[in-house]
Amino acid sequence: MTCERLYLYDTTLRDGQQTQGVDFSAEDKARIAEALDALGLDFVEGGWPGANPTDSAFFERPPALARARLAAFGMTKRAGRSAANDDVLAAVLNAGTEIVCLVGKTHDFHVEAALGIPLEDNLANIRASVAHAVAEGREVHFDAEHFFDGWRANRPYALACLEVAREAGARWLVLCDTNGGTLPAEVARTVAEVAASGIPGDRLGIHAHDDAGLAVANSLAAVDAGARQVQGTLNGLGERCGNANLTSLIPTLLLKEPWASRFETGVTPGALAGLTRVSRMLDDILNRVPNPSAPYVGAGAFAHKAGLHASAILKDPTTYEHVDPGLVGNARFIPMSNQAGQSNLRDRLAKAGLEVAPADPRLAAILAEVKRREDRGYAYDSAAASFELLARAMLGALPRYFEVERYRVTTERRMNAKGAMVTVSEAVVVALIGNARVMSVSESQDRLTHADQGPVNALARALAKDLGPYQPYIDAMRLVDFRVRITTRGTEAVTRVLIDSEDDAGRRWSTVGVSANIVDASFQALNDAVVWKLLADGAPVAEAA
Repeated sequence: MTCERLYLYDTTLRDGQQTQGVDFSAEDKARIAEALDALGLDFVEGGWPGANPTDSAFFERPPALARARLAAFGMTKRAGRSAANDDVLAAVLNAGTEIVCLVGKTHDFHVEAALGIPLEDNLANIRASVAHAVAEGREVHFDAEHFFDGWRANRPYALACLEVAREAGARWLVLCDTNGGTLPAEVARTVAEVAASGIPGDRLGIHAHDDAGLAVANSLAAVDAGARQVQGTLNGLGERCGNANLTSLIPTLLLKEPWASRFETGVTPGALAGLTRVSRMLDDILNRVPNPSAPYVGAGAFAHKAGLHASAILKDPTTYEHVDPGLVGNARFIPMSNQAGQSNLRDRLAKAGLEVAPADPRLAAILAEVKRREDRGYAYDSAAASFELLARAMLGALPRYFEVERYRVTTERRMNAKGAMVTVSEAVVVALIGNARVMSVSESQDRLTHADQGPVNALARALAKDLGPYQPYIDAMRLVDFRVRITTRGTEAVTRVLIDSEDDAGRRWSTVGVSANIVDASFQALNDAVVWKLLADGAPVAEAA
């Protein structure tokens, strides 16, 4: 059976950049474009040349892509000038990309209300803009903005917009659900009706927004109805609620029927196995915490917390997994919680290198301790590293690297040398390493900005500042996320602190601390993070002098 070709178009660097709080540098854009190229995308939209300095800088020094074709985005020419004399259109063409994506209005309401021009003038603008870009040797993709709204309001006019773009030489006509409110059944019906009007499916694309949470479903519906180009973004970035999420769409198209047997894309199985890494790379660039509930690539996508589920998973993963997590570069995770049973406990211990017999009474003791601690506010399903340390301690398999004898944190408001009032936090940590006592002192004030970074920052710096023989290990780790949750109410509230750390080897681990004192809870999580790093690296236990 011959598969049809489906083309994947990424707009992370343009539409994704319109996400609130997202601000790519030109270097960020180049790195993301290279990752998309390696993943197997057919088209990478780099941005809108001339719209901002970053996009202009990106196109001045575009990355060398091996297979993906780079696209520049812009709009059709403005009324009252020719395509050859429109400076906005010229900036797009001057970017020198092989592909040009031009957006034009196809909803009569927007033409008259937003552009304030007659409907015929808009058709003329589309025709002239596409024809000019084609004459300049570009492959043109026409983004039919607000197409589904336009089709609903004035079908002949919306279709006329597509026809003039096609007659002028546009290779792709991309139907945009710009407001993101169209439902899958209507998307499928509209795409089929457009195809039936005489525009073949291999000329049609879909660009769906996620305002109703249906962008992925709408994209799949469009493909079923005949569209052969799918536009989207990594991690669903995009204006308002985002765009169709390629990290959900790509594995669905490759792994799920009927699409897997009907279509082929540029994404190979080997490239698909890098999808989770690419998704998390983007979050790292944006300094965002990855969404644990993200389909396919989230940390919780293949996590099995309930004891019944975990027990079944150990017998046959297909009992509670719709695909093999390794196909998308993810991994199965069985967290420990107050719902855990001995089967997933033994599995977790085995993955940590601890083989415990099924009849070992220590298993029940560990489970009981986990449940007791979770009643106090601990959350071991979110802090696997802290769970491993707890289990090792109860099994007598936790090395004693160091022991914190005491610590102190103070915060004061004082005047600096320039006469300005500043807040400064200071931490002192006294630790025993072997039989040697070391003391570390650190301030939380940033050396460049002199801004206070807080008492927890001071404590983290002091703890990691001078641990003797362990310093090379600790220098390679860093705290990447810090989360606080109040687990009870009132004046005796208990605080839970979750800390995510990572190291130069690319490992990421989570630890937890619980206390009525937020600093003490933070210290527990920080201490666990350091100990787990030493354990993971096989650090030797310091000998007594």
